[in-house]
Amino acid sequence: MEPHAIVSRDQWLVARQALLAKEKELTRLRDRLSAERRALPWVKVEKAYVFDAVDGRKTLADLFAGRSQLVVDHFMLGPGWKEGCLGCSFGADHIEGGLVHLEHHDVSFAAVSRAPLAEIEAYRRRMGWRFAWVSSHGSDFNVDYHVSFTRDDLARGKVYYNYAMIDAGLEELPGLSVFYRDPGGDIFHTYSSYARGNEELLTTYMVLDLTPKGRDETGPGRNLTDWVRRHDEYEAAGAASCCGG
Repeated sequence: MEPHAIVSRDQWLVARQALLAKEKELTRLRDRLSAERRALPWVKVEKAYVFDAVDGRKTLADLFAGRSQLVVDHFMLGPGWKEGCLGCSFGADHIEGGLVHLEHHDVSFAAVSRAPLAEIEAYRRRMGWRFAWVSSHGSDFNVDYHVSFTRDDLARGKVYYNYAMIDAGLEELPGLSVFYRDPGGDIFHTYSSYARGNEELLTTYMVLDLTPKGRDETGPGRNLTDWVRRHDEYEAAGAASCCGG
């Protein structure tokens, strides 16, 4: 950590008030951006998606669980993976505490992965998560929402992700999609974000950003793989892997 200036309380207050003005500017900008996000046009979901769940087959409408809004976590867990993606697992830990609040504010949450249900359930039991988590194995859902890529996609060297063509790498990438179901039962896709677009959901990062050392990601990855572990791995030595493939 770089050395910091040591000043009097009065000098500190001057610097803090200058930063506060910028913080307020960012808050107002976030409010405007959120309003613009809500004002985006919607796309009607015409395809009938069906998922495997612990209590049987479920449609996309079923995932709303009687509410009008649904947030889907495109959780990176592909068929045959030994464990879920490190970053997705880190994100999932932040959802658990908020579930009761979301559900009482007309929002349902579900994770969707391409792994078969038995593999999802094995990892969910290990992690102890309670949120709905279904399998899109055999469905076009992940491909249609640009978070899973076929062998042909990868062979071409470029895939469409985060609204741009990028170099192909992994068969699965993270994302988050939002849907609305109207009183007549029609479902609309309202929003999707990818990569760092969902970072504000990670309250650990938001707290670290307040601290003197910040995120302190100084290892070879220069990202969360430098220090984050699955919550049952912190006592184990060794480097973290991003994905469980």
